[in-house]
Amino acid sequence: MAKMKFPNPKFFRAKDNVDWKAQGRNLQEVGGIIWDMLKETDWKAFAAKQKANVQDNVRRVVREAKTIAAMTPAERLDLLKTGEKHLGTLYRKGDMVTVRREWRGVADTAYDFKEWLRTWGMLLGTFSKDLVPALNMTFYYRWMISYVCCVSFMDKNTMGQRSNALKMSHLLIYDIFRYVAENLVFLAKCDKKNGNSAELNKKVVLFDEMTMGQIMAGFPDLLGIPYQLMPVFLVSEIDQLTCVPYIDAVESFGLPADTCPVPSSECGALVIDALPHMGNCFISSSMPCDGSTMASSYMARRFPDLPVFHLCFPVRYEDEATLKMGAEDIRACIKFIEEKTGAQWSWDAYFSAMKRFNEETKYELEKWEVNKTAYPQLLGPCYELFRKWNYEMDGGIDPRVMKTCKKVNKLLLQAYERRDEAWVGKMRYRGIVWSCPAHYYANFSNWLANCWGINILVEMESLNFTKPLETEDPELALLDLARLYERMVMRRHTNGGYQNVVDELWRQCEAWNANIIIMYQNVACKNMATVQGILDEQGRERGYHLIWIEHDLMDPRTVSRKTMRDKVNEYMRTVMRAEPVDPTLLDFDDEICM
Repeated sequence: MAKMKFPNPKFFRAKDNVDWKAQGRNLQEVGGIIWDMLKETDWKAFAAKQKANVQDNVRRVVREAKTIAAMTPAERLDLLKTGEKHLGTLYRKGDMVTVRREWRGVADTAYDFKEWLRTWGMLLGTFSKDLVPALNMTFYYRWMISYVCCVSFMDKNTMGQRSNALKMSHLLIYDIFRYVAENLVFLAKCDKKNGNSAELNKKVVLFDEMTMGQIMAGFPDLLGIPYQLMPVFLVSEIDQLTCVPYIDAVESFGLPADTCPVPSSECGALVIDALPHMGNCFISSSMPCDGSTMASSYMARRFPDLPVFHLCFPVRYEDEATLKMGAEDIRACIKFIEEKTGAQWSWDAYFSAMKRFNEETKYELEKWEVNKTAYPQLLGPCYELFRKWNYEMDGGIDPRVMKTCKKVNKLLLQAYERRDEAWVGKMRYRGIVWSCPAHYYANFSNWLANCWGINILVEMESLNFTKPLETEDPELALLDLARLYERMVMRRHTNGGYQNVVDELWRQCEAWNANIIIMYQNVACKNMATVQGILDEQGRERGYHLIWIEHDLMDPRTVSRKTMRDKVNEYMRTVMRAEPVDPTLLDFDDEICM
């Protein structure tokens, strides 16, 4: 039997049915908008800003040259080999990107540039598989253009990293970018306003972005797409301003402003028609909380002809009595997909994917064991994002991910044997993140390490189900799948009651030997707010440093990145009486920086 390629090449080759007249009308409308923008632009102010930027760049180059000239020969050699130390100078007020890329030393800069080229090559190669609809997406959806800046996002997430730590981060984030690029092409092909591929739409099962994807492992001939992931969820990590129009749109219809920005953004995207019109059917869910139910209701009203199955699990993790209900819900969901698509569930395909998922979980646990030691190796935003994506979206379905896991763990053990520092010269404090991080500041843990030497060993959202899934008996497999779905990212802790959010925190702090807790407080999430006093009191009794960081998840206007940093700066100076590792990162302007 020939080895199946992933994703199925037939998905890319599915015939498009582009309405060229409609595309012409849309291009005409977009052209009119661009023309109006050009007419309304203050070109004198624009020219003055560009002139000021050029002058600033000249001053920066002169300043950097003088700094190098004033160095001793040993310092110059260190700069040549290990790179620059003051990363705050890479930011400039009013710029959406850094003034230049980071100098990491000869070897690491060369490797970093190679990965930069590899990422661009993958993006161009993937989009070329159906280029016209892919490019046309930029004329329909404002979020699409943000993905062009994903390499800048990669740069921010790897700031300060060197050697194996840098290599591991690049390997992990590459897999995420590849997944996104392929799914962007599928979105473009299926969108009835764009590629309008009836052939591919018959095979597309959409599911809520907070619903885990493992159920699609049993349907190898179908394409499962987390519907809002690319237009809302993931792009808000790349571009902090993406979700602002969505939130404003739905709030203008009367939605309270203190609603969680995740369902608010999803609903707002539907209100302003920022989601592709596509798919055979849709799987909604109550995960991670009831906010998803609100988004599902908007979805049903926006696309009334799209069949919907509501996959809802009880929030009763410790109660096995509810497990049969969850398993029956999954069984009914499988039947629903079979009826709507004509495809048949394959236990062989499912078990094959779950064996890979079990193996990937073993690799993950190996990473945890290393990070629990005095020499943690795999830290930073790329790892945090990969863990969540691999656990929830990929789930063993893509066989290519296994190669990445093997490569990363090989590098991990090499670095551990050498006793490398994950952040060279910046390993001061062992930290753990609890509660949900801000989407608009995905690289916050990177800043913590580079500025204060606070190394985040693990995030709450990474601590999920690690039990090997059943890969032989179908009935037991359904029960295990129900257990897995009940423990999707975030749901187990923030919606899991006192034991799973309070007691679990102290257990994890002890296991990871963490002395600092970055306690995120989503101002729109009511669950964690109920235990803030308890956490503070018990944390003091146990001798932990809890640094509360307020944020508004996807809306940086409520709590800015700078405000988040200031909370840490204040605590470290006044309580810890500490000095920063890199003072240039204490105060810089990234208000509009992606």
